[in-house]
Amino acid sequence: MGKKNTFQHFLSDIPKNLFSGFVVSLIALPLGLGLALASGAPPISGIIAAIVGGIVVSLIGGSNVTITGPGNGLVVVILAAITTLGNGDMQQGFLYTLAAIVISGIIMIILGFLRMGSLGDFFPASAIQGMLAAIGIGIFAKQIHVMLGNLEAKGSIIQLLIQIPEGIINLIKTDNKSMFYAGFVGIVSLLLMIFYNKIRNRYFKLIPAPMWIVVLSVGMYYYFDIISVTDYPIHKKLLINLPDDILSNFAFPDFSKAFQSDFINAVISITLIASIESLLSIKAVDKLDPLKRRSNVNKDIRALGLATVISGFLGGLNVVTVIARSSVNVNNKGTNRSANFFHATFLVLFILLFASELRKIPLSALAAILVYTGYKLASPENIRKVFRIGSEQLIIFLITLATTILTSLITGIIVGILVTFIIHIIINKDIMLFVKNTLKPNVLMFKEDNKYYVSVKNFSSFLNYTKLKSKLDQIPENEDAIIDFSLCDFVDHSVMENMSNYSASFLRKGGHFEVIGLDDSKSGSEHPFALRKTLTEENLSTEGVLTKRQKSIQQISEEMHWKYNAFSTQEMEELPSFGYFKTRNIEKVSNVLSNEDCTIFDVQFSEGELIAKQVIKATMLHIHILKPIPNFTLDKEGIFEYILDFAGYTDIDFDEHPDFSKRFYLAGKNEEKIRDFFKDELILFLESNKQYHIEANENGLLVIGKGRLKGIKEIKALAYFGIGLQKTIQRIC
Repeated sequence: MGKKNTFQHFLSDIPKNLFSGFVVSLIALPLGLGLALASGAPPISGIIAAIVGGIVVSLIGGSNVTITGPGNGLVVVILAAITTLGNGDMQQGFLYTLAAIVISGIIMIILGFLRMGSLGDFFPASAIQGMLAAIGIGIFAKQIHVMLGNLEAKGSIIQLLIQIPEGIINLIKTDNKSMFYAGFVGIVSLLLMIFYNKIRNRYFKLIPAPMWIVVLSVGMYYYFDIISVTDYPIHKKLLINLPDDILSNFAFPDFSKAFQSDFINAVISITLIASIESLLSIKAVDKLDPLKRRSNVNKDIRALGLATVISGFLGGLNVVTVIARSSVNVNNKGTNRSANFFHATFLVLFILLFASELRKIPLSALAAILVYTGYKLASPENIRKVFRIGSEQLIIFLITLATTILTSLITGIIVGILVTFIIHIIINKDIMLFVKNTLKPNVLMFKEDNKYYVSVKNFSSFLNYTKLKSKLDQIPENEDAIIDFSLCDFVDHSVMENMSNYSASFLRKGGHFEVIGLDDSKSGSEHPFALRKTLTEENLSTEGVLTKRQKSIQQISEEMHWKYNAFSTQEMEELPSFGYFKTRNIEKVSNVLSNEDCTIFDVQFSEGELIAKQVIKATMLHIHILKPIPNFTLDKEGIFEYILDFAGYTDIDFDEHPDFSKRFYLAGKNEEKIRDFFKDELILFLESNKQYHIEANENGLLVIGKGRLKGIKEIKALAYFGIGLQKTIQRIC
């Protein structure tokens, strides 16, 4: 009976996953083409990886909402392998690299069977960030010249960066019409990527930014072909080159260099980066899953390895778990692996039906997508985040970044690990703490009074974190867990970050995760992820000075006789229970304005992870209701709601209130109770006030306007709306 219900649930979720797979494919198509071009491979190789990965991993993988395909991290590695193995012959170098890809896939399968998925926790967090930033700089340095219409730029990463001003000047001064128009398309595409998130039009945002670039690029071609009296100005060599008969033009690997040192080095590099990128992405996507399911990492690694082997034999790139596309999947209500399968299916249809249109896309347009991706990986904001955690983390980050750029990814991550270890020794002034205790069991777990108690002693860092993780993974996330570091002399940044991740995961599943024993330790900074060293006094934090906006809110509180706390440490425990925050990570609540029934607050939360992560600040209202009310969601009626209808949601209409039914989208599981709750007085109140997104559950109502911080007048209006709504509900209940 359980299996039958599971299958029925799977079938009922197909419309949502079909829609999500379609949206993801719109992003995967230009990214797959672009990542392959950036890697020095044929454009179709990126699409092959996405298609094979989507089909294979969706059938035998161990994750739930991840999307697979070619990854950003492998661009630099694949390009280096093709260049090195081919000795200048890119075509032959690609065939050798396909052989390296196949062997790397076999190694990943073996690693999965050996249950080596936990190795992803061995790498220090700041070293990984430094490696990712180096990859981003490498992508940026190469692709910005392609974006400017120049395919001839050569040199190391440093040389390519130095040549950027010259490339811009050459574009401005060039007499080459083809180069000028290609550069123009590239710059416009980059601007679209940058400003896409600032556009508020919901209909425009139904199409992802990368797909808009494709649509506009093809549209430009047809403008010159049909309307303009002049010929299309961009030369064919600056357009995507796809084979005429895609199905008969698969490339096959060449294993003749399999025992040479360059080939072995390429295999190790590809396997290392593919494994790290996938492990990091799987961990990040698990945090986004609304159902908070844990992926079977080793099973997923095996599936990715098999997909990589098949992709390599067909002429495709490595298959890895990709965070950006996985985040899009979650945000579009993807619930299971079928979304990954549907994304691959749509890619097949695009390639078979629209190959001729894809050949009209300038390389500069795809390069702009990758320039933006590279910048996101290595943005100054990432450096600031690392520095806020601690100056020692910035040293690890920068050394790893510089070493990776100047040498290779393998050398970079090894140096990052060594530097992290050396810094830990310097901070503790005791190498024997690590030498004597690294191999000793340092984690004890037992259950007491229906609580799981975990005691950690000596030290806890990236060197021995897998021991702690193996214990924590045994604890059900709906239970209570106490982690005691009082016997620990040192806890590093990687462990502190992981403790925060566990805490958030337990909170969402209804459990409780508490870290104790750090009262006598000093943190490297005020950041919650900062490393901790015992027996040193902590600096006391001080409250800041009120801004103009905060002073105005304080004035509102005095006028309305409400309470106000600008520096509130209130966690708003009710928020995670609302559906709006199921896939969003709440980071901070401040500027809390409240009376007995209503609380207005600023909340900072994030969507997505890694390069797809966006930090959002918004002003919201929570209304506390003493009497039980039905769970429901109320929003503006629009085209997006029709899409929700297709995905299995139902809009509850009232025949006697046609205007309300036309303006509002009302949904919930218990339609009878909702209809009984929405009496005439409540409907009339909602019709006569500004429309907000309203979500109700057993913890009250969450009222959200536009996803931004509100001005003073808007805050006052929201306060009066909350008072009126609360009183109306009190009267009708």
